[in-house]
Amino acid sequence: MSVTIEPAEERRLTGEDVVRLADASVRFGSRVLWRDLTLSVPHGEFIAVLGPNGAGKTTLLKVLLGLQPLSGGSVLVEGKPPHGGSSHVGYVPQQRAFDRDLPVRGRDLVEFGLDGHRFGLPLLTGQTRRRVDEAIRAVDATAFANAPVGTLSGGEKQRLRIAQALLGDPSVLLCDEPLVSLDIAQQLAVMRLIDERRRTAGTTVVFVTHDINPVLPYVDRVLYLAGGNWAVGRPDDVITTERLSALYGMQVDVARIGDRVIVVSDGGGPTCHHGTDTGSCEERR
Repeated sequence: MSVTIEPAEERRLTGEDVVRLADASVRFGSRVLWRDLTLSVPHGEFIAVLGPNGAGKTTLLKVLLGLQPLSGGSVLVEGKPPHGGSSHVGYVPQQRAFDRDLPVRGRDLVEFGLDGHRFGLPLLTGQTRRRVDEAIRAVDATAFANAPVGTLSGGEKQRLRIAQALLGDPSVLLCDEPLVSLDIAQQLAVMRLIDERRRTAGTTVVFVTHDINPVLPYVDRVLYLAGGNWAVGRPDDVITTERLSALYGMQVDVARIGDRVIVVSDGGGPTCHHGTDTGSCEERR
C-alpha cells in the first residue's frame, strides 16, 4: 500500500527536484522492505524518514548514495542515477565510538571527506586546506579540531561529521540517525547547523530518525515506512492514529503532549520511533 497525503500540494517530478524515486522497490529474497515508492524532493526541502526497525530507512539512504540497487523502479539524484563518491551528496552517519588513543584528530576526520575512499589521509594542497578550515569554522569546531577524536564529546564529533559531509558543497545532505546518543542541548545544536545549511545554501535534507520530536520544528514533510508500505506528507497529516494504523495494519494511537508527539501501539508501550525509547532503533537494513 502506498499513500500520498497531500492532494492539494502534490509535488510533481520536475527538473527542480534533487531526488526522484518512481515506483521504487527494494526486496531481499522474499522480504519486501518497501514497494512502489514514488517521491520527489525539491531543492531546500527537509524531509524526515520515519518507521520501525527493519522498515528500510537506512536502505533508502544507501539507494540515494548509489550503494544499494533497487529491485524495481527508478531513482535519480540531480537528474542522474546515484553512484558512490558523488560530490552532489553529503552523508552524516550514526554516532560511532573512537578509541581515546586513536591517533586521528578532529581535523583528520573532516579531511576524510576529501578522498575518504583511499587508504590513509588525503594529501592536501593550500586550497584544500582552506576548504577544510572553512568547513570546520562553518560548524564552529575550530576550538577542538586538533584534539584526538576519541576525546571529543558526541556533539563535537557530529559537528565534525557535518563539516566532512559539506566539504563537497553537496546539493543533498543524507543524515542517518545523527542525533542518537546526544543529549538535548547537543541535538539542538546539530539541528541548527543542518537547518542553517539548508536555509543558506538551499541544500535538500533527507533525515532518518527514530524520534520526530527534535526535528519537528524544521521538517517540511515526513516519509513514513512500515511493513512494506509508505506514506508521505506533512507531519500533521501522516502522523495520525488513522494513517499509522492503516500502515501498520493494527491499532496505533498518536497522542500530542505539548509540542511532543507520542506513538503507542496496541501492545501498550510507546513505539521507539517517536518519543520514549523502549529498545534499539538502529536501522541496519
